[in-house]
Amino acid sequence: MTPKETRNAKLAQKMLKSLERRNYEAYYCPTAAEAVDKVSALIPDGSSVTWGGSMTIRDMGLTAKLHERDLKTMDRDLAADRDEAQRIYREAFSADYYLTSANAISEDGVIVNIDGNGNRVAAITFGPKRVILVIGLNKVAQDVSAAVARARSTASPINAARFDIKTPCQVDGTCHNCNSPESICNYISIMRNSHPAKRHIVVLVGEDLGY
Repeated sequence: MTPKETRNAKLAQKMLKSLERRNYEAYYCPTAAEAVDKVSALIPDGSSVTWGGSMTIRDMGLTAKLHERDLKTMDRDLAADRDEAQRIYREAFSADYYLTSANAISEDGVIVNIDGNGNRVAAITFGPKRVILVIGLNKVAQDVSAAVARARSTASPINAARFDIKTPCQVDGTCHNCNSPESICNYISIMRNSHPAKRHIVVLVGEDLGY
């Protein structure tokens, strides 16, 4: 293994223990390809599945693989218009499995997400029977404060650029703690534990994924 792979494997093992103490079901996959196979194996045929706004699960090919399965997929990316997308947002709460990533995670297993509309953090918190979070180790921060800072100062400006929205962080890449009408930092979720126990599944991945 390379030095980075060795470090990632050791960090992941420490984090798996922390996540299990926090009542998560947790796994580590060294590569994105292994993570795709792992997540797919966790979802039984015939399940209803949907996902939030995550580049991680799209870029790694996970959503494409699930479309090939015998699953009821609710994919807002294929919505004909905004009304249909809004309907899928609401149907997500009754899904068997909801897939997403995280904006950051602390070394001791606290997960941080920031949303503009709130649909993703809402579904993570309540509704779908199971939630699977696929998180690249590039999103690990030392503690909760650092995780929130990463979400706001790294993930949010990049997502603002991705959506080409008019926020101060779009201009200079730095969080201004703004109240812009187009802000994508309206809802901040800090998830300490999985409740009920094992409702949330975390799949850590030893590659840089998402923002």
